[in-house]
Amino acid sequence: MRQRLDRVVLGDGTVVAYATAGVGRPLVYVMGWLTHLRLGWELAAERALYEALAPGCRLVRYDRAGCGLSPAVERPASLAFELEQLGAVAATLGEPFDLMGTSMGAPVAVAWAAQNPDSVRRLVLYGGWARGDELSLPAVRENVLGLVEAHWGLGSDVLTDIFAPDADRATRAELARYQRACSTAATARALLALSYELDVTGYLGRVRSPTLVVHRDGDRAAPVAQARVLAEGIGGAQLAVLPGRSHLPYAGDRDELVRVVRRFLGLSVPRRRADGLTARQLEVAELVSQGCTNREIAVRMGIDERSAEGHVERIRLRLGFRSRAQIAAWFSERR
Repeated sequence: MRQRLDRVVLGDGTVVAYATAGVGRPLVYVMGWLTHLRLGWELAAERALYEALAPGCRLVRYDRAGCGLSPAVERPASLAFELEQLGAVAATLGEPFDLMGTSMGAPVAVAWAAQNPDSVRRLVLYGGWARGDELSLPAVRENVLGLVEAHWGLGSDVLTDIFAPDADRATRAELARYQRACSTAATARALLALSYELDVTGYLGRVRSPTLVVHRDGDRAAPVAQARVLAEGIGGAQLAVLPGRSHLPYAGDRDELVRVVRRFLGLSVPRRRADGLTARQLEVAELVSQGCTNREIAVRMGIDERSAEGHVERIRLRLGFRSRAQIAAWFSERR
């Protein structure tokens, strides 16, 4: 699957980069804190999530101002600014769309659906909250904000441990580098502060779109109690609480999250295979079991080394393993 990059320009000159993938009715995906359309597409775990969501629909994602491919601006972060950026992307569609907000994108999606009821067919909220000041104690919030501002490297490491506690050390290191590549420390702090300030409790009762609230029961970044606030405040909303501790939607059991979301949106839900791997992935797993490096796998299969690395990472995530050694042992036992 390929993504197509484009951009929109707001009235004040703010440039917002957005990407589309797949064909069908639009699914606008409002991402969380920090994003990068190009680097996120290159991150094996994140791309696997989008490729699983996109079949049968047109997945639309965007980088908020100051993140990824969207240049920074002098304008301060606010809910109004968030809604203006979402509105500019939505205007390119020219039709009602499904709307999915994850993490900080969830309260933004709530406010949009409440203010623009005719534009949203169905609403999905993952890992979100109604009141940002209830995510953690005030002293904890101030310490985290201060750490991000004063030492962005250490701050990104700490937040990665909170966002993806189930990931192995190498994956967490990659995610921390990814966050630092998404924005400056100043932008990261401003957006994190906004996430703590968002309060959409007044919008909940105004949402008219059929709504699904999805949350992991052990989410360390957003307490599951906030998911219940969202579901109870939106009339007729469904609540699905999944097992897991990871806040990032593409960490942990990504497949079950995708199944729940696609079923709610009326899209086909792929059946789980016994091992969950494609024929191509089984071929890669066999080469891993033979002790091949990513470079050797690439040569044997006639692909580039990055693609080989992506295959191995997807296999590891799909099987819930932490290392290549586990893949090798699993394949040997299976054979």
